[in-house]
Amino acid sequence: MNAATSDATRQETARLFHALADPTRLRIVQLLRHGERCVCDLTEAADAAQSRLSFHLKVLKDAGLLVDRRDGRWVYYQLQQKALDKLGSALSSFEPHTPSPRCRGCCE
Repeated sequence: MNAATSDATRQETARLFHALADPTRLRIVQLLRHGERCVCDLTEAADAAQSRLSFHLKVLKDAGLLVDRRDGRWVYYQLQQKALDKLGSALSSFEPHTPSPRCRGCCE
């Protein structure tokens, strides 16, 4: 991240990365990359007990990575594109850059 990145942006980025720092949550994100899925489908596909899956879904939702909707007694989840865009932007900000010829060592 560059020097102009605000503390709030860094906090938000850290929250997103923390939410993804678990193999089960990464699996959930992978399962949702093709679109919305019912929690019952996620339970089966992630091979996780519903209580364990609910915990992981809450972490992802609280971080802003997921949105949900209720249809009767079923809950459907999908990825929040804005959060994924923020992650992509954060990752690209870590790419090394070549210092300008006028740089006096501040960019190294």
